[in-house]
Amino acid sequence: MKFIHTADWHLGKLIQGIYMTEDQRHVLRQLVMAVEEERPDAVIIAGDLYDRAVPPTDAVDLLDELLERIVIDLNTPVLAISGNHDSPDRLNFATKIMEGRGLHLAGQLKPGMKPVVLHDESGAVHFHLVPYADPAQVRYTFGEDGIRTHDEAMRAIVSRIESAMDKSARHVFVGHAFVTPGGEPQQNTSESERPLAIGGAEYVKADYFKAFHYTALGHLHQAHYVQQENIRYAGSPLKYSISEEHHNKGFYIVELSGDGSVHVDKRELKPLRDVRRISASIEELETHDISEDYVFVTLMNDNPVLFPMEKVRAIYPNALHVERRVTAFIGAKGDTDREEGTLERRNADPVSLFSAFYQEVKGMPLSDEKKRLFAEAYSDVLREEEDA
Repeated sequence: MKFIHTADWHLGKLIQGIYMTEDQRHVLRQLVMAVEEERPDAVIIAGDLYDRAVPPTDAVDLLDELLERIVIDLNTPVLAISGNHDSPDRLNFATKIMEGRGLHLAGQLKPGMKPVVLHDESGAVHFHLVPYADPAQVRYTFGEDGIRTHDEAMRAIVSRIESAMDKSARHVFVGHAFVTPGGEPQQNTSESERPLAIGGAEYVKADYFKAFHYTALGHLHQAHYVQQENIRYAGSPLKYSISEEHHNKGFYIVELSGDGSVHVDKRELKPLRDVRRISASIEELETHDISEDYVFVTLMNDNPVLFPMEKVRAIYPNALHVERRVTAFIGAKGDTDREEGTLERRNADPVSLFSAFYQEVKGMPLSDEKKRLFAEAYSDVLREEEDA
């Protein structure tokens, strides 16, 4: 059986106030073309079809266009689940009616989870569609009071699936979670994906998916496998933040043989505009060729640049962010020598930023005592904002 694994479309996504709908349509039409060429038995979308619970009209229209093309025109079943960005109720609406045409949308977690069963020449393949649900929802749905973390929630879900599993069939798990080899904390690969929980409670052990012949995951935006090659994230079809600058976006074509072995082929998508970082002086930048890419610019000029965004957008009309290099002076404890380091504003901590400002204005380094006083005052302001 051959199927396509994609995820994290985030239709309706805004980056720095710019809607990405045109860019999303461009790459997702490439995916539709792949469906037309490859003729897979199904298309899996592993969560986060939309970027928000109440998506804009253009995003809804685009999803409708894509699903109509795949399901109706190309007669290919679509198996999709809700992610943490989606509204489960909205995606779950009229699902029984749509299943007859081959559109299977699992928006809400239910106690009795029945797989979608497709057949090929080797027999049945059971697709277990598990929509995103936080631990409290799983605890309520299953009536298990001990569920407190995402790991415990996933263990309970998989245990129920395994207890009813047809051992003679092949099985594919479709889920939306933060899976790591041992359930240990790992850094997210994208700033655009919000955490599922705070304090290390969002991570799920990969061991739970060993009973499945393939696990199609969504949530993390970089395509990769976890622990073993049949447990995979497809990643998002576009770069949704500058932290994804070096990601190779695309989707997987998965071939599941009769004996359950898996062959995975990565297909890349070509964006309408790239998302990338540029570091240059304004004089260097003005020699660049005009580009429509979405760029994050760090100006390397020592002196302030007047109207920087206007000058940058003369070359890069879709520039999303312009910042100036920050020079910080960091002194070793007990040492009067100063070491000059370059920090970008977005990565520098507030004390370093204030120290650099003080140095530039006063012409002398900020003392340790004044750094301490500034840090205390800044902390007090943050606490007041949180309590407001």
